[in-house]
Amino acid sequence: MNERISTLHLPARQFRVPLSSTRRGARLGRLLATEQLRSWGMPLDPARLIVAELTANAALHGRVLGRSFRLALAATAEGVLRIEVTDTRGDAPPVPQAVAPGSAESGYGLLLIEELADRWGVRQGPVPCKTVWAEIDTAGPSVHVAPEPGNA
Repeated sequence: MNERISTLHLPARQFRVPLSSTRRGARLGRLLATEQLRSWGMPLDPARLIVAELTANAALHGRVLGRSFRLALAATAEGVLRIEVTDTRGDAPPVPQAVAPGSAESGYGLLLIEELADRWGVRQGPVPCKTVWAEIDTAGPSVHVAPEPGNA
């Protein structure tokens, strides 16, 4: 995990949505994030991969019966996209695991976040919640904006 604390500037754009703690809720989160990023004219990747992983983790590992999780996106004028997923399992913080090649079909999610995000971390509270966040510097030279649907 990247231990450096981010100093997020005031976001120029914000999006928040509560989602059911199910696989369907995780899928909906990915689809809504994709459409929101597209409407903002922001690059879709790697953000939608990060959203997919964090929402899937919230539905699988952060699930509490009868409780939802929250997806939030914030984009600053400086070109930072912050993705946050908050669930009600503050007692179960994510722990990156070293996975031996070929040893498992799952368990690579946080390694993926580590590779794709410029910064990421976990914020505890308010009790009983935790928030897993990731930031992407979208102003970099290697970022490409995806074409609008029908223009590909």
